[in-house]
Amino acid sequence: MQSVPYAGTQTQVRVNSFIRSVYNWMAGALALTGFTAFYVANSPQVLGLLFNVVGNRLQPTMLFWACLIGELVMVFTLSARVQKMKAQTATALFIGYSILNGVTLSSIFLVYTRSSITSVFFICAATFVVTSLFGYFTKKDLTSMGQFMFMGLIGIIIATVANLFIKSAGMQMIISYIGVIVFVGLTAYDTQKLKGMALSQPADVSAAVVRKGALLGALTLYLDFINLFLMLLHILGNRE
Repeated sequence: MQSVPYAGTQTQVRVNSFIRSVYNWMAGALALTGFTAFYVANSPQVLGLLFNVVGNRLQPTMLFWACLIGELVMVFTLSARVQKMKAQTATALFIGYSILNGVTLSSIFLVYTRSSITSVFFICAATFVVTSLFGYFTKKDLTSMGQFMFMGLIGIIIATVANLFIKSAGMQMIISYIGVIVFVGLTAYDTQKLKGMALSQPADVSAAVVRKGALLGALTLYLDFINLFLMLLHILGNRE
């Protein structure tokens, strides 16, 4: 008679362990990105390799674009092939991506005041935590909302690319407001999806498979957090 409650307890322990691992990897990646961005922003030598100052504007160098392309290659490789690579390789890619993203994000310290970056970060963190908790504990199936938010994400990407040529401040602000809604929704949906992934894992799954799943989950939430932060920073940040 006690086997069912015991099995349920074991399942909950396994789920909690997986989710905790996801958030630990995500927090570590955010810390690494933040430290890298701050270090680069305070290193004139490194900044000189990444940006040229043209008038009052920053002009990215070839090295900056190489870093940006490198991190895109890393994130797509990790997302598409994580289950086919060794856990150590997936970990190295995740850490490398976090560092490269910090390099490219260093420019925010040159555009926005540090006090506004700090305040927006805490606003983003609070929003993320509340939204993620909702996604974890809600009984409502968020699949349809997640699909709608994904379509919104595609629209944001298309509008952002178009605005590179139009260069409209008004359009960028609209994109940022919509982006906040999209990434808040995706955070809740992705958290629920990760909980479902944890519940579906067999009890005898290997530690390597669990780590790769946790890394993929951490990458998903990390991207939600970073994009939400950038959208909020564009809306609330004070420029230098």
